[in-house]
Amino acid sequence: MITDLGSADAAAMSEGDMPGPRSRFLNRRTFLAGSAAGLAALSLAGCASDYMSMAEAAKLYGPVPDEKFPIPAVDVSKVDPKYFRKTVKYDSDEAPGTIIVDPGKYYVYRIEGEGNATRYGANVGRDGFRWSGDAYVGRKAEWPTWTPPKEMIARQPEAAKYARGMPGGLDNPLGARVLYLYQNGVYTLYTIYSTSAPETIGNGITSGCTGLLSQDMIDLYSRTPVKTKVIVLPA
Repeated sequence: MITDLGSADAAAMSEGDMPGPRSRFLNRRTFLAGSAAGLAALSLAGCASDYMSMAEAAKLYGPVPDEKFPIPAVDVSKVDPKYFRKTVKYDSDEAPGTIIVDPGKYYVYRIEGEGNATRYGANVGRDGFRWSGDAYVGRKAEWPTWTPPKEMIARQPEAAKYARGMPGGLDNPLGARVLYLYQNGVYTLYTIYSTSAPETIGNGITSGCTGLLSQDMIDLYSRTPVKTKVIVLPA
């Protein structure tokens, strides 16, 4: 825009013409206005590019038909664009592959090294059920059986019918993939799991577990071996 303005000024002036004081003032004001507009446009363009477009998101979160239980496409209109998967700058001394859960911001990060991380939008524990600390992936499973812990059955008696386990499938609360979190060789009862409910991303809804969209969880799961360190930050 600044280049165009300069060209127009040059074309309007004949050789030897010199603008008077008022003309110089108007040209300067026009230049500054044009500069401000140009910077504003660049700023808006930068903001727009911060997040994936809906068209790009629809491709990334499209159906996964080759799974044991075919996974439908995510209704991306139900997800705030800031929660779409993205590579971001993230300074950390942790080794590449480390998973960091930030429940206060509803994000999960996978450290990639060189100051970068893959960031996923998440749902997290609701108030009163959040926790923090270091853990590790003690085991992992595809389309796992879900067995509600006795504490959950006490709070939600309707879960008692699954006391012996709910088979894997689209209706299973753990979804397509799950990472089980351990401390000192003991299962914490907390997981990072997959969800097909896009409206839950960016919300505190669980009893302490962390959920990613199925397509995101499949990506994270495929790059996370057993023994991977997991850090859950304070909310």
